[in-house]
Amino acid sequence: MVMFTTRSLAKSMSSHIVALIVCRPEGLLTCGLRIHVTFITREGDQVHIDAAEGDNLLDVAQAHDLDMEGACGGSCACSTCHVIVDPEFYDLIPEPDDDENDMLDLAFGLTETSRLGCQVKLTKELDGLRVALPQMTRNLQAKDFEKR
Repeated sequence: MVMFTTRSLAKSMSSHIVALIVCRPEGLLTCGLRIHVTFITREGDQVHIDAAEGDNLLDVAQAHDLDMEGACGGSCACSTCHVIVDPEFYDLIPEPDDDENDMLDLAFGLTETSRLGCQVKLTKELDGLRVALPQMTRNLQAKDFEKR
């Protein structure tokens, strides 16, 4: 991961923007403003991460070797990326759609502030977000309920 300030990117610009940009080796399409996220692990440890605006929680967790499975690859077809969002931030996240709600119904330890990590996109309003990983996950996927 490469980190640099916008001032170093735009020396010729007259503005004095001092924002941290987070870029990954994959390229500039994954760059964005730095968003602070704290994951609370199953063991109760707090892991502080600086992520890029636009990333989702599943990708951030997996990029930092946190124990979040994402069995469906982030396609909103399982509940293995279930997170419990700090109530202070829950209303700042767009409401879950029907597909996410269907998968959340399968999640272990569902709470009023549960979300799927693959569906929570980081925005500047979520800077400082805290999410807890539930004690367990269930690997039930949408395909498990298809008629055969």
